[in-house]
Amino acid sequence: MTQTKPSIPDPCRLISRLMTGRRSVTLTAVLAAMLAACGQPEQNTGSTEETPQDMTQQTVQDVPADHAGDAAQDPYLWLEEVEGEEALAWVEARNTVSKARLEGHPAFQAHYDKALAVYNAEDKIPYGELLGGAVHNFWQDSNNVRGLWRRTGLDSYRDTAPDWQTILDLDALADAEGENWVYKGRDCLAPDFNRCLVRLSRGGGDAVVVREFDIEERSFVENGFVSPESKQWLAWVDSDTLMIATDFGDGTMNESGYPRQVRLWKRGMPLSDARLILDSDPALVFNFPMSSHRRDGTYAGVIQGPDFFTQILHLWVDDDLKTLPLPREIDFKGFFADWMLIQMRKDWSLPGGKKAASGSLVAVRVADALAGTPADSLTSLFEPDDRQSIDDVQIGQDRVYLSVLDNVTGRLISAAPQDSAWVVTDIAMPENGTLSLVSVDEWRDAALIGFESFLQADTLYLAGNTAPTAIKALPARFDAGALMVEQRAATSRDGTRIPYFVIRPENFRKDGSAPTMLYGYGGFEIALTPSYLTGFSQLWVENGGTYVVANIRGGGEFGPRWHQAALKANRQRAYDDFIAVAEDLVAAGYTSPARLGIRGGSNGGLLVGATFTQRPDLFGAVICAVPLLDMRRYDKLLAGASWVGEYGDPDNPDEWAFIREYSPYQNVAADADYPEIFFFTSTKDDRVHPGHARKMAAKMTDQGHEIIYYENTEGGHAAAANLKQRAFTDALQMIYASQSLMKKE
Repeated sequence: MTQTKPSIPDPCRLISRLMTGRRSVTLTAVLAAMLAACGQPEQNTGSTEETPQDMTQQTVQDVPADHAGDAAQDPYLWLEEVEGEEALAWVEARNTVSKARLEGHPAFQAHYDKALAVYNAEDKIPYGELLGGAVHNFWQDSNNVRGLWRRTGLDSYRDTAPDWQTILDLDALADAEGENWVYKGRDCLAPDFNRCLVRLSRGGGDAVVVREFDIEERSFVENGFVSPESKQWLAWVDSDTLMIATDFGDGTMNESGYPRQVRLWKRGMPLSDARLILDSDPALVFNFPMSSHRRDGTYAGVIQGPDFFTQILHLWVDDDLKTLPLPREIDFKGFFADWMLIQMRKDWSLPGGKKAASGSLVAVRVADALAGTPADSLTSLFEPDDRQSIDDVQIGQDRVYLSVLDNVTGRLISAAPQDSAWVVTDIAMPENGTLSLVSVDEWRDAALIGFESFLQADTLYLAGNTAPTAIKALPARFDAGALMVEQRAATSRDGTRIPYFVIRPENFRKDGSAPTMLYGYGGFEIALTPSYLTGFSQLWVENGGTYVVANIRGGGEFGPRWHQAALKANRQRAYDDFIAVAEDLVAAGYTSPARLGIRGGSNGGLLVGATFTQRPDLFGAVICAVPLLDMRRYDKLLAGASWVGEYGDPDNPDEWAFIREYSPYQNVAADADYPEIFFFTSTKDDRVHPGHARKMAAKMTDQGHEIIYYENTEGGHAAAANLKQRAFTDALQMIYASQSLMKKE
């Protein structure tokens, strides 16, 4: 399926997949990454594959009448003015103090150099996307800071030194045009994949400029498709027609700052004249044009999101959009011949006694879906048990690949139609790690599959009509010989068993003395799986630290039910789970509160914010990155309205009642004894407003608490626009964590 997908960066593992181009992810995962609040990238950057126009000039937004009292009592509201003179002066003052302490530390440079050397290493695996037998890769290193988009043939790709052909040099483009371009990916039209829609961001935000590019000519198309800067999505209908959802002017963006209209745009036509084919209520979260161009069929349409985890499918049929009468609690995966593949978010009962279980992957013939008779062909491809979930689905030329989590470790299967049934086969791959569908070619029988674990560097396999063969391997970036991994479980407040991984020295003594960093996310159905340590986590374990990854509810480790268990009124369960893991680590002698730190970004920043305000006695350090913190106003800031389905609506008194109980900004107290907190964010983050971190830091400072604050002035929601900036924040975190928990720096 040549399905148009946005590429977006972020610190949970999924966002890292998108940012680095290492993984090919499904539509809903991409939308989750685009719309969700995730954190700072932690993964290997072997190859890299993203504000309406005035978003970074945003002023303080209007306060609803029922929030007027809160606003009047909030002396820090001025810090929400992103580029305000006073606000930026405050940021600069805090940055100066923080950098003097952290960057000025004697050990800072060594940590920075180590992280940057890994990011810039020439022997990284050049992960890429398979398109019609070619491999497209986006590469960054010390000489190509903004990066190179390049390609080679699949046979050449298997070689140690592939014959890469540069398609677009982003450093040269930025210099020539005087723009701070950050590459956000491209969508190329099958079957020759020569014409591509390239997404370019100014400074790393989610808003992009889209420009048509001709690969053979190595240039942007003269008088080709160009869409101005916006948060936007496009899909090829044919070589001269696009479906586009963008900012068409007043009243055409929704409450979350995403497009509410989809139009049909013909070549040579002014964008303003594009034909309106779908409009929506401004409360809807997204309207996502998609297309599929395969040998066995071509489809186009729109996926509409009434809220974050429901979808309405519309297909382009006879020059019009037809709405498919399907349940809304679905995750559309794509097309295979005359079948459409869907993952269920809730149980589905059909006429004739047929059922599709929540979390399962099913196939339905397109004609039956259009006719309203899906039961006539509905077939289940895979139904996970209670300790399993489907992590990813990718559609190839001859088969469908499924990456499955089995107790949070990977398993790979394939499915192919045979007559009216589907034959499902296990594919032999290494165990006790993470299996990732890096890229699957829809025009050749080929798939790239990655395997990694916390201590085992990535290996890339080529699969298809033969058994998977290892074709590339990442050299070890650190000595893992003295380290080991354990999987344990803690018991949460309601009795639920919460799994977690511990990466620690082998000669470990359970006397409570180990400096330990606990990482979590717990939101948007995103699973944290074993992945090779890099960045901060690598620096931490190399210097004797213990690193812990918690698989708390709200994530996707065990499918939709694990996520839904911590939605809205049940959000506290995610925080109870995280606290339970921390308490279990202390009770088992792994660490002690003075030696235990917590770390999270975006939704994970909210996690650590809620946790340290509830249990300040349990932690000695907190790293809170690009966070949500003021949950009274989160839905009024940037993309926040798109997350109401996750957290609840603070304008609804009944829902504010439970949000108020955990919102960090409302619960931080002057008389509490908190550990020193390290906040960091980005001025250019047009997803999670930097005002969250700014206001929390200012409030805590005025209350007399110790905090460290750093704000990168570019970099989007990843808080880093390039590898140097990412290494810089890694080193800042390492100095802070060492000073707080190792008591030696």
